[in-house]
Amino acid sequence: MARDNIPASVTARGKPNVFDVITILCVMALGVYVASVTRQILQPMNMPQAQAIHLDLSYLPEYSLRTMLRMFLALIASVVFTFIFATMAAKSKRAARIIIPILDVLQSVPVLGFLTFTVTFFLALFPGRVLGPELAAVFAIFTSQVWNMTFSMYQALKTLPSDLDEAAKCFGLTSWQRFWKVEVPIAIPGLIWNTMMSMSGGWFMIVYSETITIGDTNIILPGIGSYVGAAIDHKDIHAIFYAVAAMFLVILAYDQLLFRPLVAWSEKFRFENVAAEKDTTPWLLRLMYNTSFIRWGTDRIADICHQIAILPIGKKPSSKSLFSRSGGSQLTTILYALLCIAIGAGAAYYIYITVYTELSISEVIYAFKLGLITLLRVVVMVGVATVIWLPVGIWLGLRPKYAKITQIVAQFMASFPANLLFPFVVMGIVHFHLSTNIWLTPLIILGTQWYILFNVVGGASTFPGDLREVAINFKVKGWLWWFKVMIPAVFPYYVTGALTAFGGAWNASIAAELVSWGSTTLEAEGLGAYIAQATNDGNGFKVGLGMIVMSTFVILFNRVVWHPLYDYAQRRLSLS
Repeated sequence: MARDNIPASVTARGKPNVFDVITILCVMALGVYVASVTRQILQPMNMPQAQAIHLDLSYLPEYSLRTMLRMFLALIASVVFTFIFATMAAKSKRAARIIIPILDVLQSVPVLGFLTFTVTFFLALFPGRVLGPELAAVFAIFTSQVWNMTFSMYQALKTLPSDLDEAAKCFGLTSWQRFWKVEVPIAIPGLIWNTMMSMSGGWFMIVYSETITIGDTNIILPGIGSYVGAAIDHKDIHAIFYAVAAMFLVILAYDQLLFRPLVAWSEKFRFENVAAEKDTTPWLLRLMYNTSFIRWGTDRIADICHQIAILPIGKKPSSKSLFSRSGGSQLTTILYALLCIAIGAGAAYYIYITVYTELSISEVIYAFKLGLITLLRVVVMVGVATVIWLPVGIWLGLRPKYAKITQIVAQFMASFPANLLFPFVVMGIVHFHLSTNIWLTPLIILGTQWYILFNVVGGASTFPGDLREVAINFKVKGWLWWFKVMIPAVFPYYVTGALTAFGGAWNASIAAELVSWGSTTLEAEGLGAYIAQATNDGNGFKVGLGMIVMSTFVILFNRVVWHPLYDYAQRRLSLS
């Protein structure tokens, strides 16, 4: 299945050169910077100093590095979470009954909802230290990154080609070896594109992650997000443009240094029997294969990873493991049912007590009414994004040359925080006396539409070349080619993108339905504005009610629409 994407001209190890020296200096500088930041976050928290965000351009490089460190820490945690829980859900029906509903709920919970209940925990965990707010910010970014990655790997494992499954059994691979040699490689292409989207999703919510306001608690951490928040409060257009420029440079840097090489590396794992049409090796990989220090280091890392991957851990296919059993003893089934009943009864009792002591029935009905309004906005916007980005994603995925050119543009657009558009949206709505219920709606899909594009591009890029040749030989063209070849081929990836876009749109409604520019605040009727206002007021009961209502709508829609589509893709549209 694997195919080498590195041309022969660069496979020979180069001699030590100036790039080795630069690399060593960069690694040392990175180590010094991480040590410096670690020392800062372990110091006592000085609230007046912590809230001093300077809008001078000279502070942006430091703020950018602080933001990127938080985002990459959250990304590492997201990868670990994805490997563990997506695998458990894909391999065990019993685990899936618990994990998938939990993921449905958590992906719909807004960042403000997580912050409301986690900031206090992290502050109490490290009292008086900057580490507490830093971990709260990293956790908030984690919650905006992890869900689409988890669903992407879950979809890949559920649609694993049957011949690869048979090959793993024939070679007697243990569960550990099968995971690293079969399952992870088949999930890599889609997972990398979703990782790019996760980084962009982290940018989209970075303002709320670094500017924490819960009731009377105000914590501002140095970073691009807090810089943008301060610029909005001071109506500083120049500072906003500085932040946009800094974001673009940072995104360009990690696109060239990380994601461009990863996308090229993922070409090894395409499930096909034909060779690549052309060399797509990025400049960084060419540089790595023509240096000594980098090549030596990557070879050693690759050898270590290979040795770990082939460790004979776990059981072989002949022995049934915990994950492979779909059934179970009657006692286990009864215990599982009793556990679910106990959890449901506890949740119902908590809701009952909360409603009758702090909230009225009319308040609950009003929250559900607002939820229906936001649901209508989300469904319409996801539908519009599908019509636009499904054909665009297929076209780009089948043309790596153009996908390479548009990759950085798509990442930047997906990363663009809605907050940066608030000045123009607010001034436009006020100047033209427009309806906020209509003209604030597009902000909901601004950052989440890209989940569809990135997943479809990832799916189309893994479409087997031999199947493309078959379609060409049989002269399948026009609408027949779209509806009988490509749309079925990318459909599992589209469902993953649409599901995460749907949950992300609910999350984005917090920012989209209540926007401000200086002292001017505009509000659209909906559940997002309800939660945002309750958060600003420090009303934890209303925030909890809004989160429960939002989670209810997301779970019901996922169960009625998205998960049946997942099952259909697994039964009818997998490469088996």
